[in-house]
Order: sequence, then C-alpha cells, then structure tokens
Amino acid sequence: MTDEIENSASTQAADKKVDWLAEIRGLALMLLAVLAFHSFVAKPFFIPSISMMPNLLVGDRLVVSKYPYGWNWSSVSFHLAPRSTWRALGGTPEYGDIVIVVPRNRKEDLIKRVVALPGDRIAVVNGQIVLNGKPVPQTIEPPLQIDANDNQMCEGVQCYTSFAAYRTRLPSGRDVYELPNMRETLPNGASYIVIDHLDQSLDHYPEVKVPAGHVFLMGDNRDHSADSREPLELNGLGGPVPLSDVGGRAEFITFSFNGNESWNPLSWWGALRSGRAWHSLRPPIEHVVSQKTGK
Repeated sequence: MTDEIENSASTQAADKKVDWLAEIRGLALMLLAVLAFHSFVAKPFFIPSISMMPNLLVGDRLVVSKYPYGWNWSSVSFHLAPRSTWRALGGTPEYGDIVIVVPRNRKEDLIKRVVALPGDRIAVVNGQIVLNGKPVPQTIEPPLQIDANDNQMCEGVQCYTSFAAYRTRLPSGRDVYELPNMRETLPNGASYIVIDHLDQSLDHYPEVKVPAGHVFLMGDNRDHSADSREPLELNGLGGPVPLSDVGGRAEFITFSFNGNESWNPLSWWGALRSGRAWHSLRPPIEHVVSQKTGK
C-alpha cells in the first residue's frame, strides 16, 4: 500500500513539471505580438520638453499611430531597423499634423508640427511663417495660464525658467505663467495656438523650398524648439526632413502628470492634470484660408 502511494505521488509530481520550452515559446510569441503592434499600429509617447507648449505639456502621455503615412525604418520598435530611405504604402501628412520624427544624426524621437509640405516654399519673418510668399495668418489670443510648478523638471532642470518674467499669483493664491500667444491657421484651415515671446534667431529663417518626399516641421513653442529651423549640430532637424524619418502621427492624450508624482503610486492620483485625458491632438479646422500652393 505504501509503495502504491509513493508511486502515485511520483506520478503527480512528474505531471506537474513545468514545460519550460512551451513557456519560453509563449513568452516569445507574446513579445513578438507586442513588438508588431508597437511597430505597425500604435505606440505610447511621453512629452519630456516644452517645445510643443501650450498644446503638449511636459508630463503628457499620448498615443502615436504608426500607419497614417505608411511604414519605414523608424516605424520599427525601438528603432531596431537600420536607418534607410525605404517606405511602404507611404503617404503625406496634412498641414497641422503633429508627428514624431527621428533626426538624421541620432536615434531619439522628437515631436513637432507639420507646417510645410513637399513643394512648398517656406520662410520665417519676424516669427511669422511665410508660406509660398504669403504670411500665415496669426491672431492674438488672451494670455494662457500655465501652472507654475517648480517640481516640473526637463532633463534635470526646472522646465519653465525661461518664462520667469510672466510668473504671477492669482487672487486665488495659484501661481501661474501668463503667456502671450497667437492662433495660427494654415492653408487647409488647421488652427492651433503658438507661443512666441522673444525676438531671437529662430524667428528669422530664409526661404527654402521643401523637396519632394520631405516636410518642414516646427514646434508650437517657437522660441524653445529645436526643429527644422535649427541646424543638426545644435540638436535641430537641419531643414526639411525626409518622410522616411517620420514615424507616425500623434492622436490623443491618455493622461498627464503635473510634476508632483514620485515613485510612490499613492502620489500619482494627486499629480494627474484634470481635463487632459483623451484630448484629441488633431488640430481643429477653421475657415479655409485662400492661398495658392505655389508648387
């Protein structure tokens, strides 16, 4: 009887042995599925800088879709593919689209707005875009109020030091930056807010023609964006960028932290910015401005 019990226990133990090969195969398939979704459908993105203020704030988490313009080397997860000029089912962005792009001299994703398309002539004069010989309309908007949170850090430095002159305390006791801003409207009617509070070199850019298969990108925070106006050696994009380096289109914000979060999950709820979750990043279309393309 004892031998039968021991044999039964041995059989049960053998049956419970883990099939490590099957487990590894399942894990590999799961990872491949995640990489495929990340490469071909969509990926999360985090905003680490002020270059797209006020439309994107430091701490915003958003979804970037990979398929609107087709696929290229930069679509592949974590940029595992070598840099190349190939494109599959390639499409062209629209004016005002917010896209991610990989600069030609490094492999980090930047996020900028499309302001000129292939064949366009673009210049920047006193901070205003001149597209195909015509100034892009800008209208003054009421000052924006951005929370003056000293805990909001950008690469180890307080994010908003450049706005110190605009800091004020409201009657409620809330500290904010009241920033001058303008509404810009591109030829297709795409309309969005930009900040331009300084007169500096990026406000003056000689006219260039955007080559075929390229777009011209700028940040919405015009005085603090290393974009197509800035040389590569200054961490900019070095002029028009090839569409083979554009990896997708920003779609919507999932949630946003205001800088007060820590490693402790209990702090996350209090650090959530209200009103930003599920906010669409597609620019609203205003009345279409009459402007010839000049292509």
